[in-house]
Amino acid sequence: MMVAVLMLMPVAAKKVKKAVQTDREYWTEQAWKMAQPVLENMAKGELQKNMKTEFSPSFDNRNRKVVYMETFGRLMAGIAPWLSLTPDPSPNGEGSEYSKVMKLREWALQAYKNAVDPESPDYLVWGAAGQNLVDAAYIAESFIRAYDALWVPLDDVTKQRYITEFKKLRSIEPPYTNWFLFSSTIESFIAKAAGLREYDDFRVMMTIRKVEEWYIGDGWYADGPVFAFDYYSSYVFHAMYLETLQNMIDAKANTRLEYQKYYDRALKRAQKFSIILERFISPEGTFPVIGRSTPYRLAAMQPLALMAWYQKLPSDLSNGQVRAALTAVMHRMFDQQQNYNDGGYLTIGFCGHQPETADWYTNNGSLYMTSLAFMPLGLPANHPFWTDKAEPWTQVKAWGGQPFPKDHRWADDIQTRDRW
Repeated sequence: MMVAVLMLMPVAAKKVKKAVQTDREYWTEQAWKMAQPVLENMAKGELQKNMKTEFSPSFDNRNRKVVYMETFGRLMAGIAPWLSLTPDPSPNGEGSEYSKVMKLREWALQAYKNAVDPESPDYLVWGAAGQNLVDAAYIAESFIRAYDALWVPLDDVTKQRYITEFKKLRSIEPPYTNWFLFSSTIESFIAKAAGLREYDDFRVMMTIRKVEEWYIGDGWYADGPVFAFDYYSSYVFHAMYLETLQNMIDAKANTRLEYQKYYDRALKRAQKFSIILERFISPEGTFPVIGRSTPYRLAAMQPLALMAWYQKLPSDLSNGQVRAALTAVMHRMFDQQQNYNDGGYLTIGFCGHQPETADWYTNNGSLYMTSLAFMPLGLPANHPFWTDKAEPWTQVKAWGGQPFPKDHRWADDIQTRDRW
């Protein structure tokens, strides 16, 4: 009886300590939010039916269906490393990282098929505009970054359709800019996936020549013959140049170039540029808004994310400080502002909905390049990038009166590079 009475007595509510979200949990939450509406719809063949689109007020007269190719290709280039990794299945559950990755990978493989199936409502407009060269390169890049997880499982018909579509893009003449790298990324992927007899060697060799000519030192590339102070070294140059060279190494191409030598030098440049990007991140988690294409948001940090994923961060940068810096930027950009529309798709802007930031070629599919900062999710949860203690990054140290490393020019054999 006493037991029954005690059971009926009010019990003081215990304070339940809320579990602190880890940085990786936060990153996966953001990556899922960005990817789920796109891939779930495209797997069903309903992206073009359901996506709530937005175009620059000064958008040109090209076929507006390029928005879907931009959305899919750019998103996949960023999350491919994550989807190449199978997380620990325990603890499992609807909201676990394992369940997220398995579901996204399932949707992605079906979306890849729909993208090249002429009978699918989500068949992409491969020949509608020169823009297709750009976003086909990001699709190829997604295959490069998760070859075994996203390319190998595709059926032979789908693979051949991709090779056919990629080859058709040779009819597009790239402008005398970073666009050369879109051609080389596609052609070098063809060399790796379909064989050396299938790729256009000239488009690869010409790109390498021009990229070497356009390197101006200390990690920076000019976007063509004239330097522009923007983030195109981030958006395109470092990653796609390294990937072009690596594909040629993987394909065992036998040309007059020593691809490994070029790769090692390009890697050194990317490491220097990653130092610059880390130093751009303020103590408040902001970075300078410069140049065109600013609505690409976190894509400005791609080389820093790439070096972390490659496990090639320079000695000046620790895993703990890079993770802390990138996480601070994500919180600053995505926690409060209106970055998504009511359909769950990205809005035009840099930190929120800011349509006035759009360039004439911008649509809200373009913005999925922001996913490129998520590449470190391709490192397992027990990697030091995720397990090391968060550390202050350079600007926190500098403005907080703490010791910090001096910056200096990194020498490059720019004066003695191969002449053509």
